[in-house]
Amino acid sequence: MRVDLLDPDLFAANAFWPTLRHLRRQAPVHWHDHPDGGGFWVITRYEDIVAVYTDHESFSSRYGMRLDSNPEAVSAVAQRMLIVSDAPEHTRLKRVLSAAFAPNEMPRFEALVRQVVRETVGEALDRVEFDFIDIAKQVPNRVVCAFMGVPRADWEWLGDIATEAFEGADEQARSGAHSEIFLYFSDLLDARRKSPGEDFLSRIAADGALPEETGERRPLTDEEIVFNCNGVLAGANETTRYSAAGGVLAFMENPGQWDLLRSSPGPEAIPAAVEEILRWTVPGVHAMRTVLRPARIGDTEFAPGDRVTVWNASANRDEAVFTDPDSFLVRRTPNRHLTFGAGRHLCLGARLARLELAVLFEELTARVKEFRPTGEARFNASNFTWGVRSLPVAVTPA
Repeated sequence: MRVDLLDPDLFAANAFWPTLRHLRRQAPVHWHDHPDGGGFWVITRYEDIVAVYTDHESFSSRYGMRLDSNPEAVSAVAQRMLIVSDAPEHTRLKRVLSAAFAPNEMPRFEALVRQVVRETVGEALDRVEFDFIDIAKQVPNRVVCAFMGVPRADWEWLGDIATEAFEGADEQARSGAHSEIFLYFSDLLDARRKSPGEDFLSRIAADGALPEETGERRPLTDEEIVFNCNGVLAGANETTRYSAAGGVLAFMENPGQWDLLRSSPGPEAIPAAVEEILRWTVPGVHAMRTVLRPARIGDTEFAPGDRVTVWNASANRDEAVFTDPDSFLVRRTPNRHLTFGAGRHLCLGARLARLELAVLFEELTARVKEFRPTGEARFNASNFTWGVRSLPVAVTPA
């Protein structure tokens, strides 16, 4: 079987699953050539992927965490942006940033999420026919912008530019979008320093952390704040958007599961369905690590400097972990998917993403009897952040 995980058409056509299945069965640690020279390792089995995620001494994030990373751009933010940092800097950054997503913060988030979901779903259902991606985009973007203290007039623009930063047609477009986001948050940070509030930006600007090596308290620098605001904005938008739209597509393809969810009693029905939606849609298809010291997975030895990619999408369909992995089952339990990664780099906003999806599908199960496709579902062409980019639907109200 021909293996080319760099082919954008494979992802635009939602046709990469057989390739990942083939690799799990025939070559779970696979060397993949790169057209520009050299190549990278592809890890596709659940157990091996967890081993890479949790071996922080051997596998580093600071040199980039996606295949098409620009080394110069990564170097400019490494050890200052959470997703491209290693300990002790990663520990210090996460200690500050994660406080805003702690369990005791969720009740405050829930009130905001419920308000946003009711408004957004209500606006869409008034039309009966619409592109579901409009809901899927607006809910997380409205929530994260309100949370971060972004003025209402800027929400739509900021959501669009965040998508461009990670899914732009080329490196120049993506780099330009990141620069615009950095400039925007630099200006907003200046405004918050003059007039602080209760929003995320004001809180982290005033907070500090204890670096492991000195024990001295040091606030985040302006650059660290701006870089990580970009990361929070992107992470909050991408996962929930693609999981929400992909979840509705899965229910249209499996209408019996939608009926089952709508008829399921008890408080556990929605959370279990959310976990299956996350497993099934897996917006973060792959993550990359760079080898720091000689390491081994199975019988394969890695040398310092090697690039190793772990394919979350493959782990979530691993037959050794999930019974009937290619079926969408809203009552699946246990469901130890890797949609949010594992180890130190477990997604910062996982709780918020779960909350948004739970509230959204609570609202949809109460208000929608049936979804019907009115056009073809279309997917983006990325092998990194992937999912449904257009989903025309009609609804039958409950």
